[in-house]
Amino acid sequence: MSSIESEERVQEVLQLFQKHVKNFLIEAQPSNAEFNGFIRWADQIGHDREISTFINAFVSPVLIDHQITGDAQTPSTFLDVHYVEGAPILAKPYKLPMRVKEIGEKFKFSGYVRDLNGNPLKRALIDMWHVDADGHYSSHESAAPPYNLRGRFYTDENGFFEVETIVPSPYTISENGPLAELLHAVGQNTTIPAHLNIILKRKGYETLITQVFFERKNRLYEGIPSSLITQISDKNGIKEASFNFVMKDIKI
Repeated sequence: MSSIESEERVQEVLQLFQKHVKNFLIEAQPSNAEFNGFIRWADQIGHDREISTFINAFVSPVLIDHQITGDAQTPSTFLDVHYVEGAPILAKPYKLPMRVKEIGEKFKFSGYVRDLNGNPLKRALIDMWHVDADGHYSSHESAAPPYNLRGRFYTDENGFFEVETIVPSPYTISENGPLAELLHAVGQNTTIPAHLNIILKRKGYETLITQVFFERKNRLYEGIPSSLITQISDKNGIKEASFNFVMKDIKI
């Protein structure tokens, strides 16, 4: 830690964590076999790089419930393992990089970025990425170029943006991994609904990491609120969807 204050905060949070773990163990009363099985499972979920997916599925809904306190800020989620830094800055008209014969339906995603008072935020930087039609992220077990379906672009003077890409598909997590083992144990399936991953940045405002979903049929993400879901429509043979983001200014 670089400062006494940050060390004190870490100690405070760690003590709270230990307190609640103790209370959980008292209430759940796991057997030795169950506890050892959990240790094995937790070690494997880290080894298989499924921690971020687990957090998004089971912790994000709790975080979002905590965030919904009356202000209009777009709920935030966790940055998962599929993020790749340094995606190209796009030129207008914005279009995510894709292969010449990229499979998928043409899709236009648009919206506005505003502050809590409804004022437009010009030159807000949007970093967006999603899976291809086969459910694969570039740079992650995919033959696609490193920044395929990944790009950064800015809002205009009115806080508006529009970007062209393809409709992202749902995808299934590994059926042989520890997260699938947990999901099957509680009667849930392993398909993650179609969504966009978004990071918004602007000077003077908190960085917003979030996701936008297009369906809500899957129990894995049933805790995601309607405020992160939008509908896809068909206009002249092109799929379209819009979503407005709200950023919170940094309190000094």
